[in-house]
Amino acid sequence: MKVSKLLGERFKNAPSDCLIESHKLMVRGGYMKYMANGIYSLFMPTRRITRKIENIIREEMDNIDGQEVLFPVVMPASLWEESGRYYSIGSEMARFTDRNNNKMVLGMTHEEAAVHLAKDTAQSYTNYPFMIYQFQTKFRDEPRARGGLIRVREFTMKDAYSFHTSQEDLEEYYEKAFKAYERIFKRAGAKNVISVKSDSGMMGGSISHEFMLLTDIGEDSLAICPECSFRANMEAAPCLIENQPGEVEPLEKIHTPDVKTIDDLCKFLNTDVKSFGKAVVYQKNANDEYVVVFIRGDLEVNETKLRNYLGEEIHPAQNIITEECGIVPGFIGPVGLTDRAVVVYDSSLKGINSMVCGANEVDYHYTGINLGRDVGEVEYADVAKIYEGAVCPECGKPIVTIKRGIEVGNIFQLGTKYTKAMDMTYLDNQGKAQNPIMGCYGIGVGRLAASICEESHDDYGPIWPMPIAPWQVEICNLKAKDERVSAACEGLYKELTDMGVEVLYDDRPVRPGFMFADADLFGVPVRVVVSPKTLDRNCYEISYRDKSYKGDLPVENAAAEIKNMVRSILDQYKF
Repeated sequence: MKVSKLLGERFKNAPSDCLIESHKLMVRGGYMKYMANGIYSLFMPTRRITRKIENIIREEMDNIDGQEVLFPVVMPASLWEESGRYYSIGSEMARFTDRNNNKMVLGMTHEEAAVHLAKDTAQSYTNYPFMIYQFQTKFRDEPRARGGLIRVREFTMKDAYSFHTSQEDLEEYYEKAFKAYERIFKRAGAKNVISVKSDSGMMGGSISHEFMLLTDIGEDSLAICPECSFRANMEAAPCLIENQPGEVEPLEKIHTPDVKTIDDLCKFLNTDVKSFGKAVVYQKNANDEYVVVFIRGDLEVNETKLRNYLGEEIHPAQNIITEECGIVPGFIGPVGLTDRAVVVYDSSLKGINSMVCGANEVDYHYTGINLGRDVGEVEYADVAKIYEGAVCPECGKPIVTIKRGIEVGNIFQLGTKYTKAMDMTYLDNQGKAQNPIMGCYGIGVGRLAASICEESHDDYGPIWPMPIAPWQVEICNLKAKDERVSAACEGLYKELTDMGVEVLYDDRPVRPGFMFADADLFGVPVRVVVSPKTLDRNCYEISYRDKSYKGDLPVENAAAEIKNMVRSILDQYKF
């Protein structure tokens, strides 16, 4: 490809709304163009990158017996009504009515479509196991679109669905898919991807893992133990607490005028925050019923865990009117609390003999609360966020660290959630109807490309790994009007192209500084500079985009040597 023919421009500066480096560089480098919030058109360089990522994924999916299929983007709402998700998913799913007054949806994921395709087709146990996968456009009306291709509303995904006749078979295949995912990210050049245990969310299922690219700009918080194998998304990480029971003390109501916050109470009572029982109030989405969570004063509620414990969607309570619900904001406690609320006790309070809580009366708190004595037998639940320095659930050491990451892939053991709901069955070897057991495996293609840019760049542009780079070699003609230089460039361009090397040739009559700035934004791994000075030395100047190599190659055998360089770099990503 010649740069003079390439659609798209490179810019010195990015728009002010580009807040992370990958977004800035991919806009500046002519990789993408904004169309609407979270929706972008992709120029040729990005499409070449994503196509290479797709091919790596396709090879790995085929290697674990995947069958490539294609589901529709637009689906009838009836499929989602069968599964129950038409009603359980909120406004992030795009719904519309067609001209025939049929309710339709835009696919944000395709579990329902996968069951529809396989249903009435795989009717005997002899048809199992199998896996089907696709590359397809998805639409999710994401309220927080940000970071360019990191979080978008329209995106391309590889999603795969496996079907099994036993949990054991699913687990065996799940492990194969897990290893395939590890190979995919390494082959694509992602250097810092780890797998973490995760919450299944709206996907359902009992076991799930996310593949996270570690970066400070990641939206997900990850709990990681530096001394053992424990790694989990904060949403799913158990929060183990080492409590000091303390002495049993008498229950005493004390006057605390205008003291409502934990910090104010600490100062007022001259005591440690860990001796407080904090109340956090939510409401159920379905009926606005109040949910009061009691948790140790220094901890935060993990809303995902709370949703899973309740089995319902919740939201933080607002504008609490005491007369209606009996809850006294700022002074909420477990002793004498209204029975018009669901009460949840976090495990962090278990074993504490004496703590401070609100007295459910304005300007009053209790000290010396002992839940067993003053409230009675209570059920504890782990609904707290894990924190830096928490106890590791696997090795038991208080050394958990919290890091940030971008989710670039996920895998789920779905079980029979969808096959049961949509009445998909097969006949087992006894002739009895059974529901297949499913697994689900997803990778966001554009997000992976942007995430790799986020971890592989410098101040001047992306540093694309060779396996996914838009081109493998860029030729820079520093004197396009010089016939000798242009003839050498054209000859090298043709020779490399004939050898199967992917070449970008900058043939424009522009200043060297301008050309090099664009070359940095293209991020091509190998750069060949041709100028009157290099030809006077009978050589080409070769450099790597990551600055790991710079040298000269004699003109006579330069093409073969450059091809060997490309092959050598690619070999580093092979298994």
